This record gives sequence, C-alpha cells and structure tokens, in this order.
Amino acid sequence: MFQSHVIEVTGIFAGVAITVPGRFRFVAIDQRVADLDATEWPTLADIRRVVLGMMARNGHLPAPSGAN
Repeated sequence: MFQSHVIEVTGIFAGVAITVPGRFRFVAIDQRVADLDATEWPTLADIRRVVLGMMARNGHLPAPSGAN
C-alpha cells in the first residue's frame, strides 16, 4: 500500500511524496517546483531540502539559512 507525505515549505503546499519500495516519489502540486515532478529521492528530508532550495533560487522564498 502506498503512503503519502505532504511536502510543505514555509507554509506553501509544494506537493506530496509517495512511498515506493525504498524511496519516495515526489508529485509536484505547485507549478514553481514542476521540474521535480515524478523524481525519486532516498529520504523526505532530501525532497524538502531540494524544494526549498528551488523555490529560494527562483525568488519565491527567503534563501535557506547557511546559503551564500
């Protein structure tokens, strides 16, 4: 059975991660992260980090702490 996890970054619903054997598949809901749709990642933290970084680089969020 599949399990889904909401991917929300600073209050913005970006998409969901669906468990697949040994990984998580990202399903983009927000068009700002559409390029990540259907990508697979080893952890939920990886997805959240990449979504936050993509939205920050595109000027939609403040840069993540520690970014140069």
